[in-house]
Amino acid sequence: MDSLNLRLLFVFTDLVLPLIVGYTLHQRHLVNDKAITKLIKFNIVVISTVLSLLSFWVIPLSWDLLWVPACGFLLVLVPGLIGTVLFARRFPDMLDRGAYIASSMLTNLGTLGGVCAFILYNEVGFAYTQLVGTCQNFLLCLIVFPMAQYCYMKATNQIRKTNRLHMLREMFLSWNQLCVVGMFLGLLLNGFGVERPAVLGTAFQGLVHVGAWIAMLPVGFLIELQQVKKYARRVASLNILRFVISPAFFWGIGHFFIADPVFRNTLLILSFCPTAVNAVLSSKLYHLNYNIATSSFFITHAVFLFFIYPILFFLLK
Repeated sequence: MDSLNLRLLFVFTDLVLPLIVGYTLHQRHLVNDKAITKLIKFNIVVISTVLSLLSFWVIPLSWDLLWVPACGFLLVLVPGLIGTVLFARRFPDMLDRGAYIASSMLTNLGTLGGVCAFILYNEVGFAYTQLVGTCQNFLLCLIVFPMAQYCYMKATNQIRKTNRLHMLREMFLSWNQLCVVGMFLGLLLNGFGVERPAVLGTAFQGLVHVGAWIAMLPVGFLIELQQVKKYARRVASLNILRFVISPAFFWGIGHFFIADPVFRNTLLILSFCPTAVNAVLSSKLYHLNYNIATSSFFITHAVFLFFIYPILFFLLK
């Protein structure tokens, strides 16, 4: 078995297995919520920052990089707009509708997309996903949070008194944004021609797997299968949006406008990515029906991991 086919096993060892372990820990009450929260923060602040620095240190600097932020924004806005216009109106309750729209906009680019791109294209593919994921994080604060708040206010006929300046400061100037510093330092070293030591390349390979486990295990901890079954039919349209409409649009973008084959194929992988855990967290934060987001997360991840990505792997390798 060659190294590329061997890396396909990472889909199970790095993505499926930690979900199973996290779910088991929750069911058997072996870990509490406080420990899971600390694990999530450690992954965001430490692991993601180091991985961003190391991957951006070796990313090829070309004019195609200018397309990355544009594609990052489109990966959020296009599915969100289509989902809102075609499907979200089927949810008369604004608490349900807001959770559905968040699920259509936010995709698992950073963890799942990063590992899947790494399997095929090593550090370069991983770096592209991190840069695209940064754009999604920006829109999470700029569009998704206000949208969720609007849906809550409309559903409850309340005006929530919020210090918006304080809220924005907490969003953009917190330790959660430290990975952006890692990206900047990596690009700076790259631009000045500083070679990355070989030992750091070896360390990067191991940290990708550690980061995937630390990110996916808490997600498995949050899954409640009874709620997934309850809302499965209501979120079925997201499969059409995620795995048919969105990929068709971004295949056209890549085919006509992007010359770099690695970035073009990475963008295609990202266009298939399932609903992000941030959709669940956003729905909880603004008191929407987070069970819709949880059901969307579970179902779209199952389809992606067991059907979509194995096909993409053999088509794009």
